Amino acid sequence: MRGETCEKTPPDRSAPAEAEVKALVLAGGTGSRLRPFTHTGAKQLLPIANRPVLFHALDSLAAAGIREVGVVVGAHGREIRELTGDGTEFGLRITYLQQSRPLGLAHAVRIARDFLGDDDFLLYLGDNYLPQGVADFVRLAAADAAAARLLLTPVADPSAFGVAEVDTEGNVLRLEEKPDTPRSALALIGVYAFSPAVHEAVRAIAPSARGELEITHAVQWMVDQGLRVRAETTTRPWRDTGSAEDMLEVNRHVLDGIEGSVEGKVDAHSTLIGRVRVAEGAVVRGSRVVGPVVIGAGAVVSNSSVGPYTSIGEDCRVEDSAVEYSVLLRGAQVEGASRIEASLIGRGAVVGPAPRLPRAHRLVIGDHSKVYLTP
Repeated sequence: MRGETCEKTPPDRSAPAEAEVKALVLAGGTGSRLRPFTHTGAKQLLPIANRPVLFHALDSLAAAGIREVGVVVGAHGREIRELTGDGTEFGLRITYLQQSRPLGLAHAVRIARDFLGDDDFLLYLGDNYLPQGVADFVRLAAADAAAARLLLTPVADPSAFGVAEVDTEGNVLRLEEKPDTPRSALALIGVYAFSPAVHEAVRAIAPSARGELEITHAVQWMVDQGLRVRAETTTRPWRDTGSAEDMLEVNRHVLDGIEGSVEGKVDAHSTLIGRVRVAEGAVVRGSRVVGPVVIGAGAVVSNSSVGPYTSIGEDCRVEDSAVEYSVLLRGAQVEGASRIEASLIGRGAVVGPAPRLPRAHRLVIGDHSKVYLTP
């Protein structure tokens, strides 16, 4: 079984889109805000409720009726290929497209030219999480032809995003990338529907000041050429999972929708409250687990208090500890921790008690880590 756990929630394909289009999923970014986790793995493979973020995106595309997907990969392409496979388990046919280095979203469209051909397609950032899916957006794009269609959402701080200015008819007038003085509060979510006209646009633009081919510049070029560019606005939840805080919040949201099930072993001295999913091969003994919580295959929870809103990955160990609102990646170990909350603990990481004397901290910390010590 691929991913962080053997648990798999099948995508809902009950309401596919009326017209099939291709999708281009971007999974080649560096994930600088999620270091040190992304030094050793792709950010799109970090788990949400014990399934990689990318898998949730692929489920969403399959539920929208899309079958042909190109996945743009970078430095961690091999890992993504091995875990995601040819797309069969998602009901998709996946083609992998190698990007030498992340040179912008429009560059990804350039390198995918042969795969995309002259078909309409959906551009989807692989670290996005949209619980409502994209089926409605795909239907709108199929029913109302436009050179480009953007999915937008109102945000409190638009200066941190690409921002669109839209007229009263829903036509896009202007795009800006992280403007100092935003013209609107409508931010680009990272989901776009394009006609083949975008290929001329990405060829026409030059790299931005940060050396990337910006998709916002390509769309603005289309607007300037008089092509029809439409906007759809949503107020439903959305996260780009680009930071540890975002990961924890999306994990909370996904766990709110799980059903409880016990396939592993839970001893008579343990208590499960609410929706708790214990995978086959997991062991819970002498512990209190308050859902929603997922515990992956091979994990052991012993003499501990867990949850709510905690995901424990495969082969983790939690002993004599209290863990809440946290995500433990595969093989992480927590022992003798009186209370851990709002934490993201990496693969194979070890958290244990420090010796009481002498009073000192002994640390082995990866690049760009942040450690907060209690005085």
